[in-house]
Amino acid sequence: MSNTPVTRRGLLGRGAALGTVLHGGSAFARSPSSGDAGATTLEVGLTVNGTHHDLRLDPRTTLLDALREHLALTGTKKGCDHGQCGACTVLVDGVRKNSCLNLAVSCGDREITTIEGLGTEQALHPMQAAFVEHDGFQCGFCTPGQICSAVGMLAELKRGLPSAATPQLTTVTMELADSEVRERMTGNICRCAAYPNIVAAILDAAGKA
Repeated sequence: MSNTPVTRRGLLGRGAALGTVLHGGSAFARSPSSGDAGATTLEVGLTVNGTHHDLRLDPRTTLLDALREHLALTGTKKGCDHGQCGACTVLVDGVRKNSCLNLAVSCGDREITTIEGLGTEQALHPMQAAFVEHDGFQCGFCTPGQICSAVGMLAELKRGLPSAATPQLTTVTMELADSEVRERMTGNICRCAAYPNIVAAILDAAGKA
């Protein structure tokens, strides 16, 4: 065992060397949004909120980063970045998706709707208006994902897709009860715990309050 004292400079040097070994010649892993000229890029066409955008992206770029960093649509929030909190939920062909788990290149032929595309300040989407009416938010960070997820959830209900809380799986018309809302919205976390108001807003927007 060496008696040579460990210095700060020496420790950092060893860490950089280890990073070089682990990441194939680079001391640090490349970030898809770093603008690295050496990274491979692809032409990606995204249709977001009815507008088509032609982008050149690193193939590892998530839909979330494409929306926020390349299209400046920052209503979609980056929370956990691991598909666990729901803050980044958007609608892809009308189906709710965690944009942090979907690569932008996989959405080139899809219709993407973010919170910015649901309504405007002058003409709110019914779900947005219900969240305001029922005070379904506090800090507001999770709200865009909550609203997009709620809109997608009501569409699932109309298509007859059951949940773990659905009492009769063969029922043609499913009733949106409190238990159904809570079960179907479990993928969207509210750290402020505004869940009772969120449920009330969704029931109101669905015309079931």
